[in-house]
Amino acid sequence: MENYRINTNYAKALYLLATDTSSVDTVCNDMKLVEEVCTKNHILNVVFGNPTIREAKKVAIIQELFGEKVEKVTLLFLSFVVRKRRAVNLKGIASAYIDMYRENNNIVLAELRTAVDVDVDEETRAMIRRVVGEYTNQTVELTDITDIRMLGGFCLKFNNYLYDARLRRKLAKLRIEFSKNIYEKGI
Repeated sequence: MENYRINTNYAKALYLLATDTSSVDTVCNDMKLVEEVCTKNHILNVVFGNPTIREAKKVAIIQELFGEKVEKVTLLFLSFVVRKRRAVNLKGIASAYIDMYRENNNIVLAELRTAVDVDVDEETRAMIRRVVGEYTNQTVELTDITDIRMLGGFCLKFNNYLYDARLRRKLAKLRIEFSKNIYEKGI
């Protein structure tokens, strides 16, 4: 069961541990990996959520998945979380840590959603980072997402702001404009 308080408390503990060992940045990269693995692997989440599977087996799974890929501090922390019967919270803890890292390093996450799977050129990405950075006075971490449901255009989200330049939105505005026909009163 996901719990915001549990996730943030464990993430704070990991952040303090990473600060003490001077490995905040590398632990953040490790947490991004943990979040990605937990997001993409549904079976792993089922295993972690299953109370009949012993913690020793779950720790072995953690060792196998992340043993060579993450820092020793991160691996020990992940094993600790599993032993405390919080394996189901790993994704949430990783997300909370990443959010805490961004907040402490003055980084804002911006999401650029486009209709087609086209790599946005670096000039456009730099311009988006610059504009969002000037607006928020923060460093911008930009992610690209392709949404095939969009007709065209783009959508830019950061913090609680949304810049909607989708074709669907523009067509809806035109539909409203045409429904208010100011030239014909009635026939």
